[in-house]
Amino acid sequence: MATKISISPLTRIEGHLAIHTEAEPVFIDGQRKFRITQAQCEGEMFRGFEAILAGRDPLDAQQITQRICGVCPISHGLAAVEAIENTFNIEPVNNGRLLQNLILAANYMQSHIIHFYHLSALDFVDIKSILGYTGTNSRLLDLKKWVLQSVSRKDIFPGAPFLPRYEVDQYARNEIDNWRLIDHYVQALEMRVTAHEMAAVFGAKLPHATALIPTGCTQIPTMERVLAYRARLDKLASFIKDVYLPDLLLAAAAFPEYWKIGSTYPNYLSYGVFRMANKTGAGVEKFFHGGTVIDGRHEPLDIEKITEHVSHSRYASPSGLHPREGRTKADAAKGYSWLKAPRYAGYPMEVGPLARVMVNYLGGNQAVRKAVDNVLGSADLALEDLNSVLGRHLVRGLETDWIVAQAYQWLAEVQIDAPAAKDYDMPADGSGYGLTEAPRGALGHWMQVANYKIKNYQCVVPTTWNCSPRDDGNQAGPVERALQGTIIEDPDQPLEAGRVVRAFDPCIACAVH
Repeated sequence: MATKISISPLTRIEGHLAIHTEAEPVFIDGQRKFRITQAQCEGEMFRGFEAILAGRDPLDAQQITQRICGVCPISHGLAAVEAIENTFNIEPVNNGRLLQNLILAANYMQSHIIHFYHLSALDFVDIKSILGYTGTNSRLLDLKKWVLQSVSRKDIFPGAPFLPRYEVDQYARNEIDNWRLIDHYVQALEMRVTAHEMAAVFGAKLPHATALIPTGCTQIPTMERVLAYRARLDKLASFIKDVYLPDLLLAAAAFPEYWKIGSTYPNYLSYGVFRMANKTGAGVEKFFHGGTVIDGRHEPLDIEKITEHVSHSRYASPSGLHPREGRTKADAAKGYSWLKAPRYAGYPMEVGPLARVMVNYLGGNQAVRKAVDNVLGSADLALEDLNSVLGRHLVRGLETDWIVAQAYQWLAEVQIDAPAAKDYDMPADGSGYGLTEAPRGALGHWMQVANYKIKNYQCVVPTTWNCSPRDDGNQAGPVERALQGTIIEDPDQPLEAGRVVRAFDPCIACAVH
C-alpha cells in the first residue's frame, strides 16, 4: 500500500505551496525507506492580477505587475514595458536599454544570493552547530548569543527562522564548513541590501522600481549615479567570486549524491534576457539567447506553440488556449492547484537558470559552452548531470558570475547625462507581448488594448511552468516529475523532497498571480 507523504506548507520559498506525494517502501542497505512514485504540486492561493488590470490604462501595467512579486519585480516591470513597446511599435533608446539591463542585473544578483543562502542552504547546513562555536568571528559570536538568548527567554519558536527544522541525520557534518556557511548566510543579508541599493540607483526604489517606462528609464545616468552603481557592483563581484561560488562547490563536495537526484524532463525553454539591441519582440538579440531544447535537441523558439492547460487547475476557463486568447475564470471546486499548466508544443518545459544554460550551451553560445565545459571537466561530470538538485544550484552561481562581468560592460557603454527615454505615441488599439526572463525563468506578458484601455492581460510566469499541475494529456509538471524516484528516509520528515523542490526556486505568488 502506498504511503502518502506531504509537505504543507513548503517553507523557505516565495508564496504558498503544498507538495503531496505517494511513495512505495524500498530496502536500501538493509534499511526500510520510501521511493516517491507520484507527486502533486498544489498552489494554494488565488490572486487575480489579470482581472485587476482589465480596464486600466496600459501604462499602469508596469507598476501593477511589479506587485506580483517582491523578489523579481523588475522582471515583471520590464515584461510589461516590452509588452507596451511591442503593442504600439515603440523601440527603446540605447541609454534606456542599458539602464534597464543594469537594474535587472542587480535584481538577478540579489535573487540568486537569497535563493542559495536564505532559502536553500538550511536544507544542508547544520544550523545547530553554531552552539558549539568557540572562535572569534564577531558575526558568528553574535548569532550564537542571539540563539542562546532566544532559548533562555523560552520564545514560542526559539531560534526562528532557523528552528524548528527536520531533525534528521542528513546535514553537513564538518563543523568548520557549517560555521563558514552560517557566517556567509549572515553576510549574504548585507549583500542583498547592496544589490537592492544598486538597482535603486537607476530604478529609483526597490522593490517595485518606479523608473521603468517604455523606451527606457526615467533616471538620467549622471556620473554620481554611475559611480554609486559601480562601487556596489565591485562589492558584489568580490562576494560572488570569493564567497558564493566557493560555497556552491563546498556544498557539492559534501552532498555529491545530489548530482543524481531531482532530474526531470530534458525539455528546456528560454525567451532570452538582457536586450543587446534597441528593439522589442521575440527575435531581438539578447545576452542570454532564447530557444528551446526538447529531448536534448536545440530548436528555435516559436511562441505560437505556447498554450495553457487547466484540466487539473482550479479554473473554469477553456483549456489549451494560447496566452494571447487566455482567460482566467476561477473555479475553486475543480482540479488540485491554482496554477495553470503551460506547455510548449504539448511538452512540459523546465525554465530558469538551468534552462538558460542548456539553451545557450546547445544553441552554440561559445562563452557559455566554454565555462560549463570547464566546470564539468574539473568535477568529472556530464552535461546531463546538471539536470539535478546540485546542477540547478551550480548554474545559478555561474550565471551570476557572467552577469556581473557583463554589468561592467553595460556600465561602460552608458552615455553620461544623456537621455534614457524618449517621447512616443500610443494608438487607441493594439495587441502585443513582452518576453524576458526572471531569475526563476521565462516570463511572458500578453496584452490586448481597446479604446486606450487594457482589454485582456495574461501572464505566463516561471514557476507556473515549473510547478504546474498535470495537463490535458495527464503529463506531470517538471517539479512533479523531478520528485518521482526520490528516496525518503523518514516520511514524517521528508527533507529530501524539500531539497528537490527548493532547487527550482519556486515563487508561488508569481505562479498564481
